Amino acid sequence: MKITIVGTGRAGSSFARALRIVGHDVDLRSHDATSVPVADLVLLCVPDDAIASVAARLEVGAGTVIAHCAGSRTLAELAPHERVASLHPLVALPDPETGAARLVGATYCVAGDELARAVVTSLRGRAIELPDHLRPLYHATACVAANHLVTLLAQVERLAEAAGLSLEDFLGLAQGALDDASRLGPARALTGPASRGDLATIDAHLAALDDSERALYVALAQAALALGDSRTVATP
Repeated sequence: MKITIVGTGRAGSSFARALRIVGHDVDLRSHDATSVPVADLVLLCVPDDAIASVAARLEVGAGTVIAHCAGSRTLAELAPHERVASLHPLVALPDPETGAARLVGATYCVAGDELARAVVTSLRGRAIELPDHLRPLYHATACVAANHLVTLLAQVERLAEAAGLSLEDFLGLAQGALDDASRLGPARALTGPASRGDLATIDAHLAALDDSERALYVALAQAALALGDSRTVATP
């Protein structure tokens, strides 16, 4: 399949590598391109807010499918074109090499032209579909699962360094908790003072934290207490 990717950032470069790995003929172009070579698929890997404007100025062949890879946006972003699609991968793409490896075999949220499913199949991936009104919720969930988890680990890094330690000292603990949540479900995997209702320990934590760190800790401690309470209620 001849595929042109518009956008040379992490997503575009990751897709270019992955699609070449599975045998596609891929042309990678800058996001400011106004025309593209004859292709079966033009995949827009540009910032979400730029999709509509990039799609509007692109000239593509009559039979070409134009697609985006944004999780929260619908096919309406591609309105000037007749054959449209989207495929959003449920993987993080931190750099082209890692991203390409993850894209092969990934889960993709797809919509529109069946060519999108053909691309997912060629990548040995799994395709899921959602109605348009659920796409923002789906994408918010993806952001919590990846972006917010990384943001939380950034707090772990700051607190560890304040205690004279490092993020690496706590990564085994974090990985174990993630494994337990996968194996047991979040409620059963919860441990620590919130799971026991140990408010005195939580108060001691708050006293030890810098003012700038308390808001995030409080929000998550409250959620953890509620999760612990739900487990207690569910236990006969």
